[in-house]
Amino acid sequence: MPEGFAELEVIYSYDKPAVPPGTRGNACDIGIFGPHGHELGDARGFRGWSGGARDRFALSASAATPGYLPGPITPGTWHVVLGPYTVAPQGMRYRVDVTLRFGPPGAPHEPRPAPETAPARDRGRAWYRGDNHLHTVHSDGRRTPAELVDAARAARLDFITSTEHNTPSASLQWGEHATDDLLILNGEEVTTRSGHWPAIGLPAGTWIDWRYRSTEPGSVRRFVDQVHEAGGLVVAAHPFAGCFGCTFEFDLRLADLVEVWNGPWTAEEEAALHQWDGLLRTGHWIPLIGGSDAHNPSDPVGRPQTVVLADALRRDALLDGLQRGRSWLAESAEVQLAFSASAGGRRAGIGETLAVATGEPVDFEVSVDGVPGTEVRILDQLVVEHTAAGSTRWRTYRRYTRWARVEVRRGDTVVAMTNPVFLGELG
Repeated sequence: MPEGFAELEVIYSYDKPAVPPGTRGNACDIGIFGPHGHELGDARGFRGWSGGARDRFALSASAATPGYLPGPITPGTWHVVLGPYTVAPQGMRYRVDVTLRFGPPGAPHEPRPAPETAPARDRGRAWYRGDNHLHTVHSDGRRTPAELVDAARAARLDFITSTEHNTPSASLQWGEHATDDLLILNGEEVTTRSGHWPAIGLPAGTWIDWRYRSTEPGSVRRFVDQVHEAGGLVVAAHPFAGCFGCTFEFDLRLADLVEVWNGPWTAEEEAALHQWDGLLRTGHWIPLIGGSDAHNPSDPVGRPQTVVLADALRRDALLDGLQRGRSWLAESAEVQLAFSASAGGRRAGIGETLAVATGEPVDFEVSVDGVPGTEVRILDQLVVEHTAAGSTRWRTYRRYTRWARVEVRRGDTVVAMTNPVFLGELG
């Protein structure tokens, strides 16, 4: 890139030959790095990624195609990055056209990240409802940011987390669409070829690299550590999703949270729940989380939603509640649920531990509303221990039960579910 250019435009195409049944055809992603670096993890040169969502993009000092970052068109060597997602047996023929336009550089872009508070919804220590997996036109979604905000408010959410694929571009403009009754958190769905892992609660503009596989454990650990150093949390997304490259192949224990529920309840969610429950039974508890993964206007935002106990409607408080497992999942804002355990005048709620003396009875109590036609189930490390048609109580002892959790089902479909309440020894 020589001196004097104000805008860069890239257009690409590739052939899509017919393939026989059972064989995957051609699919190729695209992005770009500027002259400041393009090696693994080098955020200095990253200027955008659109995957396979569009066939062209443009950059200038003052503007960029969604998914890309405005900024100076610096002289030097730029790298267009192609990511062959799947390749047909015939191979892949591709073409990349780069157009450079002269002119004044234009006014520098001024980022407008979302405010850090939503005062109209902050109720102090309370249960807050959020959707932690969402997409807009900044990756492969079809909603604009403004349309996503409208959908989230209509779903009666208190907060959302923006999780575009492999780019932080949306985080630099949420302030243009924020309202005082919806907190917007930043994230990135780190979309590797070995599965997806949303990094949630990131500072605006933070970029996490995705160019590694599960066979490179040192690489994924490096970027998990980067998320934690930035104050965010790592989510294992849709562990059994059926799309190519979407199934989570990394060690689940790298994650802070497991997305057991992604969009409509299907066999994929049932498999994720079974895996999560199996880890829990063997002493490896990773708190659950849910998100709609809404891409299109037909995808309901807030179905499901994560309801988290937090000291305030702030990023740090919400992430603390999520990491501690003080949360439960619901199919909509209509669903109300409370779950706790008590013994000897002591009480513990979801994600907490109740200290219990030897031989002391423990009462688990479930209160539900807005769930007609459902069955409430209390489960422990053994079986479904108790069922009821609505709010209910169940008595047990610590020698029988290490923890208990709740599922509310309509037939085979989950309507709500909780993290466990644990039982410990009274010292």
